[in-house]
Amino acid sequence: MLCPKIKHITRAAESLFPAAQIVIDWEKLRKGRDAMSGQNSAGKDFIRATWYRNMPQQSDQEKMLPQPPYELEPAPDARRVSLPSPRECRVPPTDLRAAIEERRSVRSYADIPLEPEELSWLLWATQGVRSLWPERSVTLRTVPSAGCRHPFETYLALSRVSGIAPGIYRYLASTHELLECSTDVRLIERLVTACHRQKFLLSAAALFFWTAVTYRSEWRYKERAWRYFFLDAGHVCQNLYLAAAPVGCGVCGVGAFDDEEVARILGLPDSADGTQSASIPVYAAAVGKLPL
Repeated sequence: MLCPKIKHITRAAESLFPAAQIVIDWEKLRKGRDAMSGQNSAGKDFIRATWYRNMPQQSDQEKMLPQPPYELEPAPDARRVSLPSPRECRVPPTDLRAAIEERRSVRSYADIPLEPEELSWLLWATQGVRSLWPERSVTLRTVPSAGCRHPFETYLALSRVSGIAPGIYRYLASTHELLECSTDVRLIERLVTACHRQKFLLSAAALFFWTAVTYRSEWRYKERAWRYFFLDAGHVCQNLYLAAAPVGCGVCGVGAFDDEEVARILGLPDSADGTQSASIPVYAAAVGKLPL
């Protein structure tokens, strides 16, 4: 359909100047418009490709194939860091209306470390497991997820958390622990660079990176699962905003980053490996204590 404003203007011209025999080739105008807008049509192509009518007839779930695990399996010799119970974090009572009305992005942080109890609370609020059925590979968590698939793994770049060495970690939601990935602090600097060198990230106590294990959702929803990754990311990050405010922390979501570089730094499994663990970075956020 051609833009109504263009139609209105051209038809007005036809009525005002009939002698000029203005001929409007609507099809040519439409094709010209499509050619111009088609210069960056990846988004439109993605939406069309994931229409239900374009989906394969059967998902792997419908084919009765085994479903993937609810969490990436850590290496047996990987170092784990215990976290306090999220109940140990004292969270002041919060009025829901006030929390929503006062929600804001914060890009300036105090040079004060997070306490382990605060980090524990924020992780539980964003990906915490409330119920676990290992035999069904299903988890119920503190955030909604399409079909209860929960495709995310949470990676953390920790710069200032009391009692925890700076470095890169992965949150093991099923056991509420941290898995140490690397204590090379240069990787944190590389992650900031990969996020287009946004300076405020350097002052954050922690950077959250949510990555999607794609097959975990594709198993049920096929390619349409890729739509749900971004919806799920919104649920997760909003919980982070709401959970951070009562404990004196500020948050800023980050969507601008070099996808391939972030994946390399975090060591994400790649689809080229031919495994069901292939992952992509979806969203990130900076967290720090509010300035005094």
